[in-house]
Order: sequence, then C-alpha cells, then structure tokens
Amino acid sequence: MIGRIVRSADFERVLGSPSRARSAHFAVHHLAVSPSLPKRRPSTGTRDLSTGDAPIHPQPVDETPSANVAPTPVEMAPAAPDRAWLGYVVPKRHAKRAVTRALLKRQIRAVFGDLPDLPPGLWVVRLRMPFDRKQFPSASSDALRAAARAELQQLTRKLARPQAAAG
Repeated sequence: MIGRIVRSADFERVLGSPSRARSAHFAVHHLAVSPSLPKRRPSTGTRDLSTGDAPIHPQPVDETPSANVAPTPVEMAPAAPDRAWLGYVVPKRHAKRAVTRALLKRQIRAVFGDLPDLPPGLWVVRLRMPFDRKQFPSASSDALRAAARAELQQLTRKLARPQAAAG
C-alpha cells in the first residue's frame, strides 16, 4: 500500500530534487527518505475542559501507567523508508477546470497504486504542461483519461528501466 504525502515541507524537499523521469506532460520526483515529523507535539490532554467539571472515575480506564504521558519522538516517528509515499501536484495554471484536475489526480493514484515494486521513499508526480484543450475539449472525457493513463504508464516504465539494469 502506498501512503500519501500531506506536509508541504515534504513536497518542497522532493520537488527540490531533480526529476527522475519526464514525459510531455508529467515529471516524477523521488527522494529515498521518510516523511517528516509534525512540528507540534500532540496534546497530552492535561488542560482543563471548558465545558465544566469532568466526572471522577475511581478506576482508570487505561491500565497502562503512562496513560497521560505524551509519546516520545521515537513513538511518533513515521514509518521507516521501507514504504512508498505518493504526492501529486496538478496546478490550476495547467488544468483550469476542477474536473480535469480531479481526473488527472485519480489517474496518477491509479497508475502508481498498481505498481508492485515502487522503491521506498517520497514520490511526487507533477503536471508540468497543460493538455491541449483543442484536442481534448471536454473537461473529463474518456480520451483525456486514456491519454493521461497511457502517458503515466509510459513514465512508470521509464522508472522501472534503471532498476532492471542495476539488478
């Protein structure tokens, strides 16, 4: 299963690296690292509630001695880089209609989610050129879907070639 990149700092790190593969419309970036940790620590629940007095329970709900202690950074650490994390960038300047952006994002998730041997790390797929509106006048057409999927599959084959040569 492929995770999702959600932090802007992770996107910036990956997009700061050179692209690993390019096609007419897409570029793929990769870094063999794990996602970054959140800057803020989660709440420990020790603050008073503003809704009134909390009921007093004679027995603790959780039997562990550290029920109200914040997790250590080791416990909060994201999964080791033994898993792939996917992000995608589909800017409005290249896909003006929301329907088109959603279609392209779905195709990216579908193609990269089907890859069984995607190397671990952070992966970002970026739309770098718009699809020609004269060739694809409909915002969400079967022709645009097929063209995007074919191009993304071609990109994944480019990514697989260097690994086959190294192995």
